[in-house]
Amino acid sequence: MQVSVESVQGLQKRMIVEVPAERVEQAVEQRIARIARSVRMDGFRPGKAPLRVVRQRFGDQARREAYGELIESSFQQAATQENLRVVAQPKIELKDAESGALGYVATFEVMPEITLSDLSGAVIKRPTATVEESDVDAMIESLRRQRTNWVEVDRPARDGDTLQVSFKGTVDGEAFPGGSADHVPLTLGSGSMIPGFESGLVGAAKGEARNLAVSFPADYRVASLAGKAAEFAVTVHRVNEPQLPELDPAFVRSFGVADGTLESLRADVRANMQRELEQRLDAALKERVMNLLTERNPLEIPAALVADESHRLREQAKGELTRAGHSSALELPLSLFEEQARKRVWLGLLVGEVIRSQGLKVDADRVRRKIERLAESYEQPQDVVSWYYGNREALRPVENLVLEDQVAEWVVSRVQVEDDPTTFSAMTAH
Repeated sequence: MQVSVESVQGLQKRMIVEVPAERVEQAVEQRIARIARSVRMDGFRPGKAPLRVVRQRFGDQARREAYGELIESSFQQAATQENLRVVAQPKIELKDAESGALGYVATFEVMPEITLSDLSGAVIKRPTATVEESDVDAMIESLRRQRTNWVEVDRPARDGDTLQVSFKGTVDGEAFPGGSADHVPLTLGSGSMIPGFESGLVGAAKGEARNLAVSFPADYRVASLAGKAAEFAVTVHRVNEPQLPELDPAFVRSFGVADGTLESLRADVRANMQRELEQRLDAALKERVMNLLTERNPLEIPAALVADESHRLREQAKGELTRAGHSSALELPLSLFEEQARKRVWLGLLVGEVIRSQGLKVDADRVRRKIERLAESYEQPQDVVSWYYGNREALRPVENLVLEDQVAEWVVSRVQVEDDPTTFSAMTAH
């Protein structure tokens, strides 16, 4: 078999292959014999038709099928022979060859050659933070706000109140779609309406009618209204103020704290906050590590891998939109995902090279600890652990995460690490 390889552009290669005539004819004859064993032909019992008759009837089909098998097997053989790490299925074009031989040109991409750069001298900022008493106070207040009770009051409205209102909006004296509503709730200061609407109702009382002159933002989502001046006739039907629950035993027990004490609630809240903070700190450090890895190791990225990852990300996004109640027929442009896909492929190649070059193996004890941490928030943690270990498809992503953690630690061990103090609220803001 004759093989020659040419570089085209970047990671693209062109390989010219010629399979000898004798190998082609052998493959064709083997295919004819295979057909003959099962073919049904008039005048013959199944599988008993003479080869010459089968060859006359099915010769062209046998040659086409033999060509397909030969191209697949010879391409793999040639790629191995030439030490080529092929990325995806090649584009095949048949070419003229000597009589009886099979010639073709295969165009394809190969994996980039990766030589990890020296990381000595690099600096990584490691975020550090602790859960302060003020953070626990803020979380307790957040829990209280989640249980807010709204009580009607007979006073002018203030920021933070929820009003029940009806309104009719006009632009240039004409009503517009979506500009009217009856008896809807509106929390002042929430920012749910256009600028000037909510602030224009501060001080309004039950039964009061107000006319508000406002303008739609220049970047408003409805192009026909963007930047337009509008008037809203608003009637206030009710004014409700928020009342937060007392920090009494009933409130504490509603969060599963059996003894009903505020001290126990704070301890539980702090423990949950500490777990979340540790996860956020680890994730932030890991992100900085991976950014350094890509910054120090520029690569040519195979377009075929980027295309595959872009399609996968798009299907994932479509699934999320469908679960959120949006139309499954929504067609998202592939270009929306290409940059993210490129970064993921780039990082994946580098992580894979670290794993390969350093001989890293997944740490089973760390996998166990990660699964146990995941299971902590469930009522029956051991059942969750057992489910993971009984489900290979669920276990594999956890193992991959642990391997990524091990790669991150390998990088950290080779750079200078400096603490970067931050706060709980900053780490959990998003």
